[in-house]
Amino acid sequence: MRKLRNSELNRLTVEEYRESEKSPMVVVLDNIRSCHNIGSVFRTSDALLVRKIYLCGITATPPNNEIRKTALDAERSVAWEYHEHTEEVVKSLKEDGFTVYAIEQVENSIMLPDFRPGENEKIALVFGNEVKGVKQSVVNLCDGSIEIPQYGTKHSFNISVSAGIVLWDIFQKMRG
Repeated sequence: MRKLRNSELNRLTVEEYRESEKSPMVVVLDNIRSCHNIGSVFRTSDALLVRKIYLCGITATPPNNEIRKTALDAERSVAWEYHEHTEEVVKSLKEDGFTVYAIEQVENSIMLPDFRPGENEKIALVFGNEVKGVKQSVVNLCDGSIEIPQYGTKHSFNISVSAGIVLWDIFQKMRG
């Protein structure tokens, strides 16, 4: 077994990525404090062909050296927008035909293994603050909530880990 060289991985250029067909998923970051978490979400979003990332509230925006450390230039390939109020983004996405899910522990949440995206469904996934999660005012606007089952003593994952788990799982389900 031999590790592949970067030149053997058939990676897209930034320009090819921008022109490529994206998944019908967008990510909404609701008041993320850590630039490293933001950068990690960019990198994961690039890998899974996320259409766009909405950066909201206190969430930092590119260009930012701390974001770049973990994004590894994915902030250049993945489309993004900044908005002060997450609620406005959620309302706008719903008007554009997206089904919006908070990634949060709430009453009647859908456990991730049980979640099945609809055929050709446009999905927006809202990830919340490292301490407080998705704001209740945003949860109130969402069509539903997806929860990652957890079995240990902790009741949460780091936001970048949550994004990796949820985006990969839903991307795989959408690909069939």
